[in-house]
Amino acid sequence: MVVEAAGPSGALWLVRHGETEWARLGRHTGRTDVPLTGLGREQARALGRRLAGHAFELVLTSPLSRARETAALAGFGEVAVPDPDLMEWDYGAFEGLETSDIRASFPGWTIWTGPWPGGETIGGVAARADRIVARVRSGRAAGDTLVFAHGHFLRVLAARWLGLSPESGGLFALGTGTISVLGWEHGSPVVQAWNEACELP
Repeated sequence: MVVEAAGPSGALWLVRHGETEWARLGRHTGRTDVPLTGLGREQARALGRRLAGHAFELVLTSPLSRARETAALAGFGEVAVPDPDLMEWDYGAFEGLETSDIRASFPGWTIWTGPWPGGETIGGVAARADRIVARVRSGRAAGDTLVFAHGHFLRVLAARWLGLSPESGGLFALGTGTISVLGWEHGSPVVQAWNEACELP
């Protein structure tokens, strides 16, 4: 159960989109517009039931279809504003590959340490996350903010909310179709809930 708490600029609710085929297989899915699976659509509707009745001052979504469809099926399609800063990491040459495939050429590789040939550096992802944090904390959203986005990006976003290095996102495992809440305690940024899966019918 999420603990509700007021903070200097409200809480930031994070939703990772529902399952896709590539997510199920562990393939790096950056800018490829892979649709939700049947389970992913069920997850999105379950997210809607969990979020129903909670008031959000601002709702944002990645422009990619898997995030937008999750937002729509969760009941926020009419109010979710696309923000390109919420797009998933651009994996460049590693798009569509599994970690084991990448490590055949780059032993010990992780997304957090790189390299990222033809793709986005972790600093670039962090810069986008910092803009989202600044937008939420700017006072333009006095209440809670809800975002629909992607696994690796949301993990970097959580790290930056807490004032940690972007590489610290590697400490936060995050499944598809989940809710996490970043908020405040005594004026300091905290994790209020993380990787909360919604109950399916």
